[in-house]
Amino acid sequence: MNKLILLSTVVLMLIGCQTQDWRTASREPAGIAPDPQQQQEAVIEVYAADAFSWRGWFAVHTWLALKPANASEYIVYEVVGWRVRNGLPALREYRTASPDRYWYGARPEKVLSLQGIKAQVLIADIQDAVRSYPYADEYKVFPGPNSNTFPAWVGQQVPELGLELPFRAIGKGYID
Repeated sequence: MNKLILLSTVVLMLIGCQTQDWRTASREPAGIAPDPQQQQEAVIEVYAADAFSWRGWFAVHTWLALKPANASEYIVYEVVGWRVRNGLPALREYRTASPDRYWYGARPEKVLSLQGIKAQVLIADIQDAVRSYPYADEYKVFPGPNSNTFPAWVGQQVPELGLELPFRAIGKGYID
């Protein structure tokens, strides 16, 4: 009987945290990124948001956003597991004026923000690191490689970035 009560409690907790369907969860900008139309200097931002659904209790999803000087958009790099299941690389790149969008309903927080000359100098090094990321076609929730392994790896390749990911960035310490 106790096992049934425990199982029922766990199931209810998991159902209760799924307040949204991923297809309708917010992907609106959080308004925390510099506006690329107004910010002419180079910008490097790293964001973290609670992972979708019950995973957000334990882990975050992290991503990188780069805006070279005078660019009208950011280049966003992130690793997403569903892409691998669909025969695509886990690592994706896209351009947007809003790199700070909610991660399927979860508001992002800035992990790192650099602007100006230092950002401009580091952007090329970061892009080199992105191109040489060894797990671009792989994804495994635990222990990795996953969405947190990617920015951690970039941070190791570009130590001048000074990137320190949050404790809940599960997979940041993945070693092959």
